Amino acid sequence: MAVADDPELIATTDGRVPGRRGRATRQRLLECTAELLVATPWRSIKVIDIARQAGTSPATFYQYFENVEAAITVLAEELVEGAGVLAGLVDGDWSEQASWSTAVAVVEGFMDYWERNRAVFRVVELTTVEGDLRFQGLRVRALNAVTVTLARVIATIGDGAGSHAGSDPMAVAGTLIAMLAQVAGHRYGFEFWGIRTASLVDSQARLLHWAVTGRAAPEGAKVIGSDAPLPRTGPVIGGGAASVRAAEVRAAAEGATGPKPKVKAKK
Repeated sequence: MAVADDPELIATTDGRVPGRRGRATRQRLLECTAELLVATPWRSIKVIDIARQAGTSPATFYQYFENVEAAITVLAEELVEGAGVLAGLVDGDWSEQASWSTAVAVVEGFMDYWERNRAVFRVVELTTVEGDLRFQGLRVRALNAVTVTLARVIATIGDGAGSHAGSDPMAVAGTLIAMLAQVAGHRYGFEFWGIRTASLVDSQARLLHWAVTGRAAPEGAKVIGSDAPLPRTGPVIGGGAASVRAAEVRAAAEGATGPKPKVKAKK
């Protein structure tokens, strides 16, 4: 059961257990915090911003969270719960008939998981680099269940001998999960350079499939939409992220160099 669904695991800042209405208010405050994180640096977000977004007051916010960082920490804790779904995908069918579909499902599931939580992951990644042990611990916990499950799958399929990618199942699993996390976190950067997300999924699925099973992807296996694009030497305008970036640059340029208002000459 998720923390948000269990009233016994939720308390206000003064120790009281909120009722249904209070839990709904708390959840709305968390949702608004997540919404603000999408376009605002987390250190720039104020309690009054979250309260205004939620249609309530700062005093109400302080009933549930000590500060903005506390609310973000709760959101980061939910990353750990969401990772359980990924562990379930990893623990799927790796038989010769189903292994390719399982590998693709794992990669796509990881990309979706990261996308749904991109704003929170951005804070977790930044604070982890800065040495914040709380967020670093949350990041480790969020990925640990998936890593351990993948290591167990590799050890089972390899009869304890590891895989073609290495003799230590945990090291192989950790490397693969790090790859999935980094690619998911930088997918829009890849897209800006003309690399389709479908191609990223296809490449990662092939590496994952080989590392786990020791077999190449089945002949003819391919993620839909992963056909190789034309050769490129720089950013390719056309992907989703690239189109947005191009529109912003265009708008800024037009604002700076656009036609100036005509001024009537004095007679």
